[in-house]
Amino acid sequence: MKSAFYYKTKKVTLNLVIHLFLLSVAVTCLYPLLWMVASSFKTQETIFRDISLIPRQLHFQNYYLAVSESNFGRYLINSIFYTVSVVLGIVFISSLAAYAFSRLRFPGRNIIFIVFMAAMMIPIPGSFVALFVLLNKLHLRNTPLGYILCMISVGLSMSIFLLKTFFDTMPRELEDAARIDGCSKIGIYRHVALPFARPVLAVVVVFNALNVWNEYVLALIIFDSKNLMPLQRAVMMFRGEFLTNYPLLMAGLTITALPIIIVYLLMQKYIVKGVTQAVFG
Repeated sequence: MKSAFYYKTKKVTLNLVIHLFLLSVAVTCLYPLLWMVASSFKTQETIFRDISLIPRQLHFQNYYLAVSESNFGRYLINSIFYTVSVVLGIVFISSLAAYAFSRLRFPGRNIIFIVFMAAMMIPIPGSFVALFVLLNKLHLRNTPLGYILCMISVGLSMSIFLLKTFFDTMPRELEDAARIDGCSKIGIYRHVALPFARPVLAVVVVFNALNVWNEYVLALIIFDSKNLMPLQRAVMMFRGEFLTNYPLLMAGLTITALPIIIVYLLMQKYIVKGVTQAVFG
Protein backbone atom coordinates (compact mmCIF):
# COMPACT_ATOMS: atom_id res chain seq x y z
CA MET A 1 0.00 0.00 0.00
CA LYS A 2 1.37 3.35 -1.01
CA SER A 3 2.16 5.75 1.78
CA ALA A 4 1.05 9.36 2.24
CA PHE A 5 4.64 10.40 1.54
CA TYR A 6 4.39 8.87 -1.94
CA TYR A 7 1.23 10.79 -2.82
CA LYS A 8 2.63 14.01 -1.40
CA THR A 9 5.85 13.60 -3.40
CA LYS A 10 3.87 12.82 -6.54
CA LYS A 11 1.71 15.93 -6.08
CA VAL A 12 4.73 18.19 -5.47
CA THR A 13 6.56 16.75 -8.48
CA LEU A 14 3.53 17.21 -10.74
CA ASN A 15 3.05 20.81 -9.59
CA LEU A 16 6.76 21.49 -10.13
CA VAL A 17 6.64 20.14 -13.70
CA ILE A 18 3.51 22.16 -14.50
CA HIS A 19 4.97 25.37 -13.09
CA LEU A 20 8.27 24.86 -14.92
CA PHE A 21 6.37 24.36 -18.17
CA LEU A 22 4.24 27.47 -17.62
CA LEU A 23 7.35 29.45 -16.66
CA SER A 24 9.09 28.40 -19.86
CA VAL A 25 6.04 29.46 -21.90
CA ALA A 26 5.96 32.83 -20.11
CA VAL A 27 9.67 33.42 -20.75
CA THR A 28 9.23 32.47 -24.42
CA CYS A 29 6.41 35.01 -24.77
CA LEU A 30 8.07 37.79 -22.80
CA TYR A 31 11.60 37.57 -24.20
CA PRO A 32 10.81 39.10 -27.63
CA LEU A 33 9.03 41.98 -25.89
CA LEU A 34 11.95 42.57 -23.53
CA TRP A 35 14.43 42.33 -26.41
CA MET A 36 12.41 44.92 -28.34
CA VAL A 37 12.51 47.36 -25.42
CA ALA A 38 16.22 46.76 -24.82
CA SER A 39 17.04 47.20 -28.51
CA SER A 40 15.24 50.53 -28.58
CA PHE A 41 17.99 51.93 -26.33
CA LYS A 42 20.89 50.69 -28.48
CA THR A 43 22.57 52.04 -31.61
CA GLN A 44 22.61 50.68 -35.14
CA GLU A 45 26.17 49.45 -34.57
CA THR A 46 25.54 47.64 -31.27
CA ILE A 47 22.02 46.27 -31.67
CA PHE A 48 23.23 42.88 -32.98
CA ARG A 49 26.58 42.80 -31.20
CA ASP A 50 25.16 43.52 -27.74
CA ILE A 51 22.59 40.76 -27.16
CA SER A 52 22.02 41.51 -23.48
CA LEU A 53 18.65 42.72 -22.23
CA ILE A 54 20.37 45.53 -20.29
CA PRO A 55 22.32 47.79 -22.72
CA ARG A 56 25.66 49.10 -21.55
CA GLN A 57 24.61 52.61 -22.58
CA LEU A 58 21.04 53.87 -22.90
CA HIS A 59 20.28 56.00 -25.97
CA PHE A 60 17.03 57.78 -25.12
CA GLN A 61 17.32 59.91 -28.24
CA ASN A 62 15.97 56.98 -30.24
CA TYR A 63 12.52 57.72 -28.86
CA TYR A 64 12.80 61.41 -29.65
CA LEU A 65 13.90 60.66 -33.21
CA ALA A 66 11.16 58.05 -33.64
CA VAL A 67 8.50 60.56 -32.66
CA SER A 68 9.93 63.61 -34.44
CA GLU A 69 11.06 62.12 -37.76
CA SER A 70 7.97 60.15 -38.78
CA ASN A 71 4.97 62.47 -38.23
CA PHE A 72 4.31 60.17 -35.30
CA GLY A 73 1.80 62.44 -33.56
CA ARG A 74 -0.51 62.60 -36.57
CA TYR A 75 -0.55 58.85 -37.06
CA LEU A 76 -1.03 58.29 -33.32
CA ILE A 77 -4.13 60.51 -33.28
CA ASN A 78 -5.47 58.66 -36.33
CA SER A 79 -5.00 55.25 -34.68
CA ILE A 80 -6.64 56.39 -31.45
CA PHE A 81 -9.62 57.76 -33.39
CA TYR A 82 -9.98 54.61 -35.51
CA THR A 83 -9.61 52.27 -32.54
CA VAL A 84 -12.11 54.07 -30.31
CA SER A 85 -14.64 54.45 -33.13
CA VAL A 86 -14.41 50.84 -34.27
CA VAL A 87 -14.52 49.37 -30.76
CA LEU A 88 -17.55 51.48 -29.79
CA GLY A 89 -19.31 50.50 -33.03
CA ILE A 90 -18.57 46.80 -32.55
CA VAL A 91 -19.64 46.79 -28.89
CA PHE A 92 -22.92 48.57 -29.69
CA ILE A 93 -23.87 46.52 -32.77
CA SER A 94 -22.64 43.12 -31.58
CA SER A 95 -24.23 43.41 -28.14
CA LEU A 96 -27.60 44.31 -29.65
CA ALA A 97 -27.35 41.54 -32.24
CA ALA A 98 -26.16 38.94 -29.73
CA TYR A 99 -28.95 39.81 -27.29
CA ALA A 100 -31.51 39.52 -30.10
CA PHE A 101 -30.12 36.14 -31.23
CA SER A 102 -30.12 34.86 -27.66
CA ARG A 103 -33.38 36.19 -26.21
CA LEU A 104 -35.73 37.13 -29.06
CA ARG A 105 -37.66 34.81 -31.35
CA PHE A 106 -38.06 35.98 -34.95
CA PRO A 107 -38.20 34.34 -38.41
CA GLY A 108 -34.81 33.41 -39.86
CA ARG A 109 -32.98 33.89 -36.57
CA ASN A 110 -30.90 30.70 -36.84
CA ILE A 111 -30.11 31.22 -40.53
CA ILE A 112 -28.91 34.78 -39.97
CA PHE A 113 -26.77 33.66 -37.03
CA ILE A 114 -25.23 30.86 -39.13
CA VAL A 115 -24.38 33.41 -41.84
CA PHE A 116 -22.58 35.55 -39.26
CA MET A 117 -20.67 32.51 -38.01
CA ALA A 118 -19.79 31.45 -41.57
CA ALA A 119 -18.18 34.87 -42.08
CA MET A 120 -15.59 33.89 -39.44
CA MET A 121 -14.20 31.28 -41.85
CA ILE A 122 -13.40 33.87 -44.53
CA PRO A 123 -9.83 35.21 -44.16
CA ILE A 124 -9.67 38.99 -43.97
CA PRO A 125 -7.42 39.37 -47.09
CA GLY A 126 -10.00 37.37 -49.02
CA SER A 127 -12.49 40.23 -48.70
CA PHE A 128 -10.13 43.04 -49.71
CA VAL A 129 -11.19 43.13 -53.37
CA ALA A 130 -14.89 43.17 -52.51
CA LEU A 131 -14.37 45.90 -49.90
CA PHE A 132 -12.33 47.98 -52.36
CA VAL A 133 -15.03 47.77 -55.04
CA LEU A 134 -17.85 48.42 -52.55
CA LEU A 135 -16.15 51.47 -51.03
CA ASN A 136 -15.47 52.87 -54.50
CA LYS A 137 -19.12 52.59 -55.45
CA LEU A 138 -20.19 54.20 -52.17
CA HIS A 139 -17.54 56.95 -52.55
CA LEU A 140 -16.12 56.00 -49.15
CA ARG A 141 -12.62 54.98 -50.21
CA ASN A 142 -9.86 57.21 -48.88
CA THR A 143 -12.17 58.35 -46.06
CA PRO A 144 -12.01 57.58 -42.32
CA LEU A 145 -15.66 56.49 -42.36
CA GLY A 146 -15.01 53.83 -45.01
CA TYR A 147 -12.09 52.40 -43.04
CA ILE A 148 -14.05 52.42 -39.78
CA LEU A 149 -17.03 50.63 -41.34
CA CYS A 150 -14.74 47.97 -42.83
CA MET A 151 -13.03 47.32 -39.50
CA ILE A 152 -16.39 47.12 -37.71
CA SER A 153 -17.55 44.45 -40.17
CA VAL A 154 -14.32 42.52 -39.62
CA GLY A 155 -14.84 42.26 -35.86
CA LEU A 156 -18.60 41.66 -35.71
CA SER A 157 -18.79 37.88 -36.22
CA MET A 158 -16.45 36.87 -33.38
CA SER A 159 -17.92 39.50 -31.05
CA ILE A 160 -21.50 38.36 -31.70
CA PHE A 161 -20.49 34.74 -31.12
CA LEU A 162 -18.83 35.51 -27.76
CA LEU A 163 -21.68 37.70 -26.51
CA LYS A 164 -24.47 35.36 -27.65
CA THR A 165 -22.77 32.42 -25.94
CA PHE A 166 -22.64 34.47 -22.75
CA PHE A 167 -26.20 35.79 -22.99
CA ASP A 168 -27.44 32.20 -23.35
CA THR A 169 -26.20 31.55 -19.81
CA MET A 170 -27.92 34.60 -18.31
CA PRO A 171 -30.62 33.54 -15.82
CA ARG A 172 -34.10 34.32 -17.10
CA GLU A 173 -35.13 35.21 -13.56
CA LEU A 174 -33.19 38.47 -13.96
CA GLU A 175 -35.29 39.36 -17.00
CA ASP A 176 -38.51 38.43 -15.22
CA ALA A 177 -37.59 40.65 -12.29
CA ALA A 178 -36.80 43.52 -14.65
CA ARG A 179 -40.16 43.10 -16.42
CA ILE A 180 -41.96 43.24 -13.08
CA ASP A 181 -40.17 46.54 -12.42
CA GLY A 182 -41.50 47.86 -15.74
CA CYS A 183 -38.45 47.44 -17.99
CA SER A 184 -38.99 47.10 -21.73
CA LYS A 185 -36.83 44.84 -23.90
CA ILE A 186 -34.43 47.71 -24.49
CA GLY A 187 -34.44 48.44 -20.77
CA ILE A 188 -33.57 44.83 -19.97
CA TYR A 189 -30.76 44.95 -22.53
CA ARG A 190 -29.41 48.19 -21.08
CA HIS A 191 -29.84 47.63 -17.33
CA VAL A 192 -29.53 43.84 -17.03
CA ALA A 193 -27.79 42.24 -20.03
CA LEU A 194 -24.96 44.73 -20.52
CA PRO A 195 -23.88 44.91 -16.84
CA PHE A 196 -24.12 41.13 -16.62
CA ALA A 197 -21.92 40.73 -19.74
CA ARG A 198 -19.18 43.07 -18.53
CA PRO A 199 -16.42 40.39 -18.52
CA VAL A 200 -17.15 39.30 -22.10
CA LEU A 201 -17.43 42.93 -23.20
CA ALA A 202 -13.89 43.41 -21.87
CA VAL A 203 -12.74 40.52 -24.06
CA VAL A 204 -14.49 42.04 -27.08
CA VAL A 205 -12.95 45.45 -26.39
CA VAL A 206 -9.38 44.18 -26.00
CA PHE A 207 -9.43 41.75 -28.93
CA ASN A 208 -10.90 44.29 -31.34
CA ALA A 209 -8.75 47.15 -30.06
CA LEU A 210 -5.68 44.99 -30.64
CA ASN A 211 -6.90 44.10 -34.14
CA VAL A 212 -7.55 47.72 -35.16
CA TRP A 213 -4.41 49.09 -33.50
CA ASN A 214 -2.14 46.67 -35.37
CA GLU A 215 -3.95 46.80 -38.73
CA TYR A 216 -2.00 48.18 -41.70
CA VAL A 217 -2.67 46.22 -44.91
CA LEU A 218 -6.34 47.22 -45.27
CA ALA A 219 -5.46 50.85 -44.52
CA LEU A 220 -2.80 50.69 -47.23
CA ILE A 221 -5.45 49.59 -49.72
CA ILE A 222 -8.19 52.01 -48.70
CA PHE A 223 -6.21 55.20 -48.09
CA ASP A 224 -4.43 57.23 -50.76
CA SER A 225 -3.63 60.10 -48.40
CA LYS A 226 -0.73 59.49 -46.03
CA ASN A 227 -2.32 61.85 -43.49
CA LEU A 228 -5.15 59.35 -42.98
CA MET A 229 -2.90 56.36 -42.32
CA PRO A 230 -2.78 54.69 -38.86
CA LEU A 231 0.20 54.45 -36.54
CA GLN A 232 1.73 51.43 -38.29
CA ARG A 233 2.60 53.79 -41.16
CA ALA A 234 5.04 55.63 -38.87
CA VAL A 235 6.67 52.33 -37.86
CA MET A 236 7.12 51.25 -41.49
CA MET A 237 8.95 54.48 -42.30
CA PHE A 238 12.00 53.20 -40.39
CA ARG A 239 12.29 50.23 -42.73
CA GLY A 240 14.04 51.28 -45.91
CA GLU A 241 14.56 49.39 -49.15
CA PHE A 242 18.24 48.77 -48.49
CA LEU A 243 18.75 49.74 -44.84
CA THR A 244 16.53 49.43 -41.78
CA ASN A 245 17.14 51.66 -38.77
CA TYR A 246 16.50 48.98 -36.17
CA PRO A 247 16.86 51.07 -32.98
CA LEU A 248 14.31 53.61 -34.24
CA LEU A 249 12.09 50.77 -35.44
CA MET A 250 12.23 49.14 -31.99
CA ALA A 251 11.52 52.48 -30.30
CA GLY A 252 8.50 53.00 -32.55
CA LEU A 253 7.25 49.47 -31.89
CA THR A 254 7.66 49.97 -28.13
CA ILE A 255 5.60 53.17 -28.19
CA THR A 256 3.03 51.46 -30.41
CA ALA A 257 2.68 48.44 -28.11
CA LEU A 258 2.48 50.43 -24.88
CA PRO A 259 -1.19 51.58 -25.09
CA ILE A 260 -2.49 48.06 -25.79
CA ILE A 261 -0.39 46.61 -22.97
CA ILE A 262 -1.83 49.20 -20.58
CA VAL A 263 -5.39 48.44 -21.70
CA TYR A 264 -4.79 44.72 -21.25
CA LEU A 265 -3.32 45.14 -17.77
CA LEU A 266 -6.23 47.34 -16.66
CA MET A 267 -8.82 44.85 -17.94
CA GLN A 268 -6.95 41.61 -17.22
CA LYS A 269 -9.35 40.48 -14.48
CA TYR A 270 -12.39 40.88 -16.73
CA ILE A 271 -10.63 39.26 -19.70
CA VAL A 272 -9.79 36.05 -17.82
CA LYS A 273 -13.28 35.85 -16.36
CA GLY A 274 -14.91 36.65 -19.70
CA VAL A 275 -12.95 34.05 -21.68
CA THR A 276 -13.64 31.40 -19.03
CA GLN A 277 -17.37 32.06 -18.96
CA ALA A 278 -17.67 32.40 -22.74
CA VAL A 279 -15.89 29.11 -23.39
CA PHE A 280 -17.02 26.94 -20.47
CA GLY A 281 -20.34 28.63 -19.68
